[in-house]
Amino acid sequence: MNSYINRTIEKSVNEISKTFPVVMITGPRQVGKTTLLNRIREEKNLNYVSLDDLKARSLAIEDPELFLRTYEYPLIIDEFQYAPNLLSYIKIIVDEKRLAKLKENTNSNGLFYLTGSQAFQSMKNVSESLAGRVGILDLYGLSNREINNKEEKIFIPKLQILQEKEKCERLSMQKLYERILNGSYPQIHIDKKIDREKYYETYIRTYIERDIRNLINIKDETKFLKFISNIAARTGQELNMTDICNSIEISNATGENWLSILKNTGIVYLLPPYSNNNIARIVKKPKIYFMDTGLACYLVGYINNVTLEKSAYNGAIFETYVITEIIKSFTNNGVDVRRHLYYYRDNNGKEIDLLIIKDNVVYPIEIKKSCNPGKESIKNFKIVEKFGMQVGNGGVICMTKDLFPIDVNNNYIPIELI
Repeated sequence: MNSYINRTIEKSVNEISKTFPVVMITGPRQVGKTTLLNRIREEKNLNYVSLDDLKARSLAIEDPELFLRTYEYPLIIDEFQYAPNLLSYIKIIVDEKRLAKLKENTNSNGLFYLTGSQAFQSMKNVSESLAGRVGILDLYGLSNREINNKEEKIFIPKLQILQEKEKCERLSMQKLYERILNGSYPQIHIDKKIDREKYYETYIRTYIERDIRNLINIKDETKFLKFISNIAARTGQELNMTDICNSIEISNATGENWLSILKNTGIVYLLPPYSNNNIARIVKKPKIYFMDTGLACYLVGYINNVTLEKSAYNGAIFETYVITEIIKSFTNNGVDVRRHLYYYRDNNGKEIDLLIIKDNVVYPIEIKKSCNPGKESIKNFKIVEKFGMQVGNGGVICMTKDLFPIDVNNNYIPIELI
């Protein structure tokens, strides 16, 4: 059995390595960063070292110059955040190679490939040491199109694009919720005999012990687990930090700190509200989404897809699944999602689940767990006409079987097309 699932981001890594001397891939633990680079390593004949190896880590920390002579470039440094002092020495090598390129026309790109599961610390160090020298990519778990071995481009609900797009496997409602329950970590999809509940239990323990303790001093791990579980229970909702903190008796400052860690280690994504000078009275709180639906379900206590589908949680986790798939379609193609995805809600309660903004065109999206949501589902789409930009095709992503028009500008979009 082939244990490797082709990743869309491979193409982005190859492209960015032609432009930058250093490529950095960040993302949560166990999403496949090391596996991805080992795949590329075989194709590009790269050297490899992991700083999970205590001997290599010790050398990198104590004598970084000798470390970089021992492990020659082009080099993959896995979990490089354990030795951030390496970055200044990498900068020296990069600048020397760039200078040599000017004199001898040699290649100065694709020298180092760095991975890290702590984007918070990684980004801070990189921004200080390698500005202008590094291309940064975010990797999350498997997308549904990767699982189905289908071509994956950024999701845009433009009618012509949707008509030409190949559908993923059509799933029954129960099978879809089984997919949601399984989440997106590669190991669960590769090892069909894996104990899913045990996997997530171990994942949380490892995450707290290896990532969280390295970033903050948690005095009460039980409260942190309650915090992350409370966040999981609120996936797809506006973030109300006061309610969350009050429920587990921590200060708002502590809650904000912990949320920052979840965000910067890739566990959650904060979808910002859209605003511009043409609209007023909008909410300012982001919506929060767990980037792995399986982990969210585990933390909330769902272990059965039938129970999950019938629960009060079913709508929020369905929306979370759709939003995270769209996020991955952007990040897998090397596009900074933060400039393109928003939601809308004003003080009158009018809401649009998702706004995709690309090339000064806004595409409104609603998400419904229904086969035929009805025209009522697009009642707020006229709001986007006030934004002062071109309005593209809108859509309702739902359980419909086929792409079908709602009106001249908007369509029902099968979930198999995301």
